[in-house]
Amino acid sequence: MSSNTQGATRNQPTSRRDLFWSFTILAMQGFGGVVAIVQRELVDKKKWMTSSEFLEEWAVAQVMPGPNVVNLAMIIGNRFYGLSGALSALAGMLCFPLVFLLLLALLYGKIATHPGVAGALRGMSAVAAGMIIASGLRLIPALKTHPLGIYVAVVASVLTWICIALFRLPLAYVLIVIGGISMFFVYRQLQQVVEDQ
Repeated sequence: MSSNTQGATRNQPTSRRDLFWSFTILAMQGFGGVVAIVQRELVDKKKWMTSSEFLEEWAVAQVMPGPNVVNLAMIIGNRFYGLSGALSALAGMLCFPLVFLLLLALLYGKIATHPGVAGALRGMSAVAAGMIIASGLRLIPALKTHPLGIYVAVVASVLTWICIALFRLPLAYVLIVIGGISMFFVYRQLQQVVEDQ
C-alpha cells in the first residue's frame, strides 16, 4: 500500500460475492470503455483504493497481456482475497457481459447493413475516445505525488503518445524504451528517499 494512503478512509469488499457483483455492475456499465467508470466507482464511491493506488494498479494492468480492465479486476480481487478474489472479480467482469455480447452479436448480424447502425457505431467511437481522454485527465492529479513528479510524468506521457500516434512505432518497443527509462528513474528516486531516511 502506498505511503500516501495513510490516514485515508479505507473500505474493502465484504466478500468474494461483493467483488463478483461489483465488477459485474461495472462491466455492464462500460459501453465503449469501463476505465472511467471503474475509477469513479472504486476510488470515489466504494473507496477501495486511492487515486494513487488506482494509477499504480492501472499502470501494471496496462503492461500485462490481455484486456486492461480485466487485468485490473484480477489485481484488485487478488489484493483483497488472493487467488479466489481474483477469480471472483474475473467472473464478474466476464459472465453477464459475455451473455449480453453474444445476444448483441446475434442482433447485429441481422441489422449490420442498415445505414443507421453504421452511423451509430461511428458516433460511439467518438464517445469511447472521449471517455478515454476523460479518464486520463482525471488521473493527472495523482501524478503530483508520483516519484517522477508531474512534469516528468507528463513529458513521458506525451513522448509515448508521439511515438505511437505520430510515428506509429509498435507499442511493445515504446513500452520497453520509455517505460524502462521511467522505471529506472522511479527506482533511483525511491532509492534516494530510502537513503535519506
